[in-house]
Amino acid sequence: MASISLTQVFIALFCFIFLHCLLFKKHHNRLLRNWPVLGMLPGLLVELHRIYDFTVELLESTDLTFLFKGPWFSGMDMLLTVDPANIHYMLSSNFYNYTKGAEFKEVFDAFGDSILTTEAEAWKNLRKASQVMINHHGFQKLSVSTTMSKLKDGLVPLLNRFAEEGITVDLQDVFGRFMFDTTLVIVTGCDDPRSLSFEMPEDESAKALHDIGEGILYRHVKPRLLWKLQNWFGVGKEKKMIDANATFDRVCEKHISAKREEIARSEGHPTGESEDLLTSHMKLDAAKYKLSSSIDDKFLRDTILTFILAGRDTIASVLTWFFWLLSENPNVLSKIRREMDTNLRPSSSSEYDPTEQFNKLVYLHATLCETMRLYPPVPIERVSPVRSDVLPSGHKVEANSKILILIYALGRMKAVWGEDASEFKPERWISETGVLRHEPSFKFLAFNAGPRTCLGKKMAMVLMKAVVVEILQNFDVKVAESQKIEPDPHLILSMKHGFRVSINKRP
Repeated sequence: MASISLTQVFIALFCFIFLHCLLFKKHHNRLLRNWPVLGMLPGLLVELHRIYDFTVELLESTDLTFLFKGPWFSGMDMLLTVDPANIHYMLSSNFYNYTKGAEFKEVFDAFGDSILTTEAEAWKNLRKASQVMINHHGFQKLSVSTTMSKLKDGLVPLLNRFAEEGITVDLQDVFGRFMFDTTLVIVTGCDDPRSLSFEMPEDESAKALHDIGEGILYRHVKPRLLWKLQNWFGVGKEKKMIDANATFDRVCEKHISAKREEIARSEGHPTGESEDLLTSHMKLDAAKYKLSSSIDDKFLRDTILTFILAGRDTIASVLTWFFWLLSENPNVLSKIRREMDTNLRPSSSSEYDPTEQFNKLVYLHATLCETMRLYPPVPIERVSPVRSDVLPSGHKVEANSKILILIYALGRMKAVWGEDASEFKPERWISETGVLRHEPSFKFLAFNAGPRTCLGKKMAMVLMKAVVVEILQNFDVKVAESQKIEPDPHLILSMKHGFRVSINKRP
């Protein structure tokens, strides 16, 4: 008789446990049973296709915090939490003990030494510099003007054509392309790449961004040794990531080279107040801000990648879920349009100031917040303690352990938001006096919290309102029937199957 290898035994054991989980998947305590060798991984794999909604059920039934045990020696043990006291403690009051961690930088190596991956003083100094650049009047002006121009000359004409020809379109793809074009101009100052057009051409750098994000997600659900080996041999998702990084490097090299030439030509000849982020970073005084990294091409490439991902995918995600929620709640749509009719001047008016106008749209602001509560663009935040600690919930965490804050689940916890937590109710964001109600960031984590609060929060709200107002004033959006709407397990919360709609012009 042929001898049975250890590998065959392992496979047989895995298959048995996997089938067992399928048979008993109704019970969370059995579904995430801590099996010998394999830990809780089989139960996780069973629910991977609906992982976000599963974590809602899991944390609702386990007092907001749960310890996940991975396979032996895999490095996949992690604490899952949505406890607001824990979140406030880690992201605010004890911030410096909770960093991204060394493993985070490995997993997100595509972002190099950008603001996303740096820590301690290096991060603090880089954030100060980024804050100055983002709050600069020239950048704010460029952001608004680029967005309004892209709306008038790009999105509206395209939607008009879709309406005239009766074409069903993937609105998620449209928003992704709109934000890619807009963000690339704002970040690099390049000409509009025009990926948003009737032909819907594939942009190589946009595809590279998607492949990088997908690869990073898979690194979260694979043992570290496995994805490291795949990266070493250049196979599977790691091969796609390697190719995507090479593509993005090449594209960024062109933008950086062109920008250096532009700056050299304009020396002594100011080009105006508007300034893109690439120009601002090239002119940055590294000594003044005590930056640990020099302003070289690698640093600029990492910066471009980080800001494009932050600007493109997050806003496109919110807009997609927003319009789906409006289709499911026509009463909310009616209230937004009434508010717009009451408060907005015609955009042709000489006194038209988009930012000032949008500040009057309280109910629209509340609806965007409610959208991000239920469908946060970044569904997971990851931290790691520098030193061993005890969280407010009583859970002990070891140094360098992994903690996941599940933002998607946080927005749906009855213990946090009340018995109506799963309901879409923009009114929860408005006080009895009709003004916006403030919710603490450790409860509403769409823009992060504490020192790492999103620098572009205000600008993002203005840009989203601009898109919503332009669409709702000109078009009716009707969702195509017989399509399944569900989140795609990804770094950014997108719709798994896209979002097909038909567009009709408003009279």
